[in-house]
Amino acid sequence: MFNKDQWAQISEIYSKWWDKTLDRPIIKGVRKINPNLSIPVPSQANCHDFSVSPEEIINRIDADLKNKEFLGDAFPMVNFDWFGPGIVAAFCGADVNNSSGLVWFERPNDCEISQLHLEFDPQNKWFNRIKDIYGAGLKKWNGQVLMSMPDLGGVLDILATFRGTENLLMELYDKPKDVKRLINEIHEIWIHVYNEYNDILQPVNPGYSDWNGIYSKDPSCVLQSDFSFMISPQMFKEFVIDELRLETEKIQNTIYHMDGIGEIPHLDQILSLEELDAVQWQQGEGSPPAREWIDIFKKIRSSGKNMQVIGYYEDLFAVAEAVGAKGLYFNTEVTDKGAFMNTYNYFTR
Repeated sequence: MFNKDQWAQISEIYSKWWDKTLDRPIIKGVRKINPNLSIPVPSQANCHDFSVSPEEIINRIDADLKNKEFLGDAFPMVNFDWFGPGIVAAFCGADVNNSSGLVWFERPNDCEISQLHLEFDPQNKWFNRIKDIYGAGLKKWNGQVLMSMPDLGGVLDILATFRGTENLLMELYDKPKDVKRLINEIHEIWIHVYNEYNDILQPVNPGYSDWNGIYSKDPSCVLQSDFSFMISPQMFKEFVIDELRLETEKIQNTIYHMDGIGEIPHLDQILSLEELDAVQWQQGEGSPPAREWIDIFKKIRSSGKNMQVIGYYEDLFAVAEAVGAKGLYFNTEVTDKGAFMNTYNYFTR
């Protein structure tokens, strides 16, 4: 686990990255010391098992962390993504279904969109489960390990849980006022939940992170709207961009998760967000690797924003050669320590 000096070093490096004064990329790698060691850590497949106490969950995670080596710019972190993408939906009454091994959220009932009003339930069992695990982790580690925010989700993605994707697509045309009303309701709930968890974690938690693993000493989050894969730039402008802008204005450090080729038509609008710091380009399953999307990275670079490269070492080298290494973020699970250290030393020498 990290001591105060180690966390101070991480804070300094990543703060320079967010401020765009770091003259090299962030390169983060985590290696399992004993890859054959099996520890029953939390996952989307078992997150429903409330019979395991928060203290036992933290003890299991602690054992798993002690079996890891943090290389380059990596740090000990608990990623709370095991509750699924868009957990805010559950806090508002959606059902959690992880029978497939992955978490999906299902609407509890059907109603007309004009009758739908979403409210945060402070007594929700999922919300309080995360609170309890945070409490156990703070007691165990006292700031030596960073606990991330859960994957709160994108606002339209959360709304799609309650309306159904096809219904919501039609309602963008047929019921735009109700859609915008619900977007505003979910936005306020999202910010409220973020602040509630922040009040629990700080000031003991040694910083901020979320499901993509990037560190920040100041409040940060990943913004996303996977639903926008299916809508036009005109619809994105009407229903998405203003809410994203509010998030960038309320939270200091933000990175946008651009999920696949369907979001490319929205890239200009995303880059127009003045307070947005970075873009994560996720090319998507079955698409060519990151090194084949140099035009996307060049466009992001021209906007002055930082960017995350997802892929292999050759992807990092290709993107760095095309647009420069400064402002890149690369995160990998290390199987070959030598290959990782060669890459890290190349960019930091």
